[in-house]
Amino acid sequence: MRVERWSGTGKPDARELKRRMEAEGYSVFEWSDPPGRVYAPHAHPEDQSHWVISGAIALEVGGEEYILRAGDRDFLPAGTVHAARVVGDEPVVYLIGAK
Repeated sequence: MRVERWSGTGKPDARELKRRMEAEGYSVFEWSDPPGRVYAPHAHPEDQSHWVISGAIALEVGGEEYILRAGDRDFLPAGTVHAARVVGDEPVVYLIGAK
């Protein structure tokens, strides 16, 4: 598990971030979760990356919690057990890439 924090200026541009993920070989789609959404611990058979467009989501991996906000991105290798929950009072919108 690796997290990259947003260092850009302004708000993230979903189209540009999607283009970048696709150039890295990911199959990408946009997803949104409402406030209060919780995902129980689970794993995926493929490598995944989540890139937050707006809102915030907390990921728990190996007993550590990582809060991703607009522009932040994670990299989850295949088989990584993780849980997630939306943080705050607004929906979270993010890109999900899989390869």
